[in-house]
Amino acid sequence: MRQHVSRVSQTCIFHLRRIRSVRRQLSRDVTAKLVTTFVLSRFDHCNAVLAGLPATTIAPLQRILHAAARTVLDLKLGDHVTPALRELHWLPITERIQYKLYLLVHKMFVGHAPDYIASLLVPASDTPSRSSLRSSSNCDLVVSRTSRKIGDRAFSVAAPRAWNRLPTDLKLLRSTASFKSKLKSFLFHVAYTGNTVSSGMRHRSACRGSTTSHCRNCYC
Repeated sequence: MRQHVSRVSQTCIFHLRRIRSVRRQLSRDVTAKLVTTFVLSRFDHCNAVLAGLPATTIAPLQRILHAAARTVLDLKLGDHVTPALRELHWLPITERIQYKLYLLVHKMFVGHAPDYIASLLVPASDTPSRSSLRSSSNCDLVVSRTSRKIGDRAFSVAAPRAWNRLPTDLKLLRSTASFKSKLKSFLFHVAYTGNTVSSGMRHRSACRGSTTSHCRNCYC
């Protein structure tokens, strides 16, 4: 996976340098759209395969995300980048990976996931031994046991394990648009406050806008 991260990083750096070369001729909104199209979209393409990787492995992608934020806001190298990420409403790399995992599981529950994805996920309610447990009514998934750490990165393990940690009110949503909006707000709050949210709806105000015109690359 290091080679994959390296190739994605090199491509992103190439496009980011091209954007920087004309940054002074571009408005902030145009720059944000270019960065989203040519850089951030590459972070998010099939990024579920990066789940469970060590922080050191995905660190190059996070550094590029920082560079992209500085480019959009025209910041200097020494300026703090976290406030810039919050202003742009960009999730860190780890949360972007989690977002994709959650979305794939949600699509399985609403019947929009491909068969090869759905076949890897087993709802607790479909397991006779767990049908009477609270987890079955919470839309939890069965987490497969693995004997090796690399097995924890398998989608059939990483996705259920992540999904089961979500607030129940999020897991019970069946509108994909509403799920994406509330999930983005949930992950945004977790990423930039360091706290979990007992109720996934209480901190919706963390996302200041529900349209891309106010919230660049916001998934809501």
